[in-house]
Parts: sequence; C-alpha cells; structure tokens
Amino acid sequence: MRINNEKDLLQLVKEDPWMMGVLETAKVLELPDWWVCAGFVRSKIWDTLHGFEERTSLPDVDVVYFDKHNLDEAEEKRLEQKLIKLNPSIPWSVKNEARMHLINNTPPYTSSIDAISKFPETATALGLSLDEHDELILTAPHGLEDVLLMMVKPSPHFQENKDLTPIYEQRLSEKDWKAIWKQLQVHSIHTEKSE
Repeated sequence: MRINNEKDLLQLVKEDPWMMGVLETAKVLELPDWWVCAGFVRSKIWDTLHGFEERTSLPDVDVVYFDKHNLDEAEEKRLEQKLIKLNPSIPWSVKNEARMHLINNTPPYTSSIDAISKFPETATALGLSLDEHDELILTAPHGLEDVLLMMVKPSPHFQENKDLTPIYEQRLSEKDWKAIWKQLQVHSIHTEKSE
C-alpha cells in the first residue's frame, strides 16, 4: 500500500483498531498537550510501506505531554501505572516534555510539538492525538516526506548541534532499523549537509 500524504496516514490509523485503542486509552488521562509519538507512528508507516502483514513490535509506546506546573518525575510514573492498569498489554512510557530539557541538556521546550521537533530523526518526529471531538490529529514538525520516502535523516536540531552527533550515530547503531525495514535509506550526520 502507498501512503502519499497526511490524509492517507490518518485514514490508515483510523482503520487500525489497535492504534485507535492506544490513543483512546491515552486520552483518558486528560493530559495537557498530549501526543502518542515516535515509533508508534513511524513504525506503522514503514510496516505499511514494506507490506508487512504483522505489526513490528515496539519496545515502548511513547506518550508525551506538557505540564510546567508539575515537573516531578514521579508523576510520569504514576501516569504510566494508570495506563498499565487500563491496558497492561502496552509497553507504556510517559514523559512530561516540560521537564525533559533538563534530561536532554537543552533550552526549555515551549510545547510538546516543540519537543517532538527536536527528536533525533525527522522520521521519528511524529505524533498522533485525539482532539476534544475524538478526531485524529497529526503533528509532523518536519513534514512527512522523509518518513514516506523511508529516509532516516537527522532533524535540524541534531544537524545543527554537532555535539549531538554521537547521540544520533549511537541511535542508528542501536536501533538498526534497516535490519527490520530493508528499503530504508539511512543517513549519518557526516553525510548530511546543513540546510
């Protein structure tokens, strides 16, 4: 199957009961500026483009939100436990992006979307959420072109900050996405030109 644009992607997700179930469960928490992001979205796209019949398993399902009024890591763990009780079959990971700049040693993020835009790869900088009317919404700060072309490239944040090069390169090595999705084109920071 071909995915050509955001409309195609949203339709694909709407037709996936497992993905919609994950989103509906995450929405129960009523978190501010929440998204289920990264591999949750990216892997669905690559699985579909590779014609996989079965979903590639995910090491975790990332739920991010933005709440600068409670930066306690224990709150994230409490929210994870709540999600585990709601659906114990999902490997939930919950992170408050209002706190994550302290972990990532960057200036504070202004929102969850700002944080997603600073994920290491453009193809990973994706998130899905449900609005107040349960309509599916996508954030793709760097667009969908790279993920749809099956290109793994550093996000502008990682491209512009050379001290992040080792983190990006280590992720490429550890994730070894090409072993799963053979058609990927993987770019190291060294072969990328700054835009």
